[in-house]
Amino acid sequence: MQVNLHEDERIDQLYSKGIQIIQSKDVFSFSLDAVLLADFVRTTQHRTKQIVDMCAGNGAVGLFLSEKTAAHITMIEIQTRLADMAHRSVELNDLGQQISVVNDDLKNADQYIPKDSVDVVACNPPYFVNYKTSEKNPNRYLAIARHEITTNLNEIVSSAAGLLKMNAKLFMVYRPDRLTDLIVALRSHRLEPKRLQFVRPRIKEDANMVLVEAIKDGKPNGLKVNRDIITYDGDDYTDEVKKMLYGTNR
Repeated sequence: MQVNLHEDERIDQLYSKGIQIIQSKDVFSFSLDAVLLADFVRTTQHRTKQIVDMCAGNGAVGLFLSEKTAAHITMIEIQTRLADMAHRSVELNDLGQQISVVNDDLKNADQYIPKDSVDVVACNPPYFVNYKTSEKNPNRYLAIARHEITTNLNEIVSSAAGLLKMNAKLFMVYRPDRLTDLIVALRSHRLEPKRLQFVRPRIKEDANMVLVEAIKDGKPNGLKVNRDIITYDGDDYTDEVKKMLYGTNR
């Protein structure tokens, strides 16, 4: 299907998923964290019926998840331009029957999706606290995507907990230096961390991302820490990451 593009937009493809996505160097382009999160999310073929992609940006995570589940996916994005990009990418991939795009604040999520009805929430949130002294990108779109300007960690976790069924799951990608904040927020909203996986740029380098799975009203403790994902082998992607990106180890 053909869609209209703005002058600053292009169409990229995640070859491993066969998904095309509208991107913009001036507005938003997905990063590896979106690919890692979509790969980390676990769904069950018959039990997973409703998925929500929070802080959806241009829709990368939700679009990538569409290849691994038949569940309905609702993307929620507060920035109108990004939500429009996501909507047009849904049309581009002929996924209108499976994916809906909501352009609104996460605080209003329950106006579109009933509480306690969702099986999986995935979220690639803004990573950085919005301190007055924080150095932010002068590009407003990118500043909102990276800093907690329109939402914050507690609001995100609270919204996710409100939508999820009992024993349903939240999957997030985050920064290791805020992992303590994340775990405290999860437990304060009845979400028990159950699986954690660090991502390191190279074997001998510190982790720069962490993937976390939590269960609503799950039993305390029992956290499993998976082996680390290594992004690069020298200057090239590792075979594991190549498979996520291209579907092969090329």
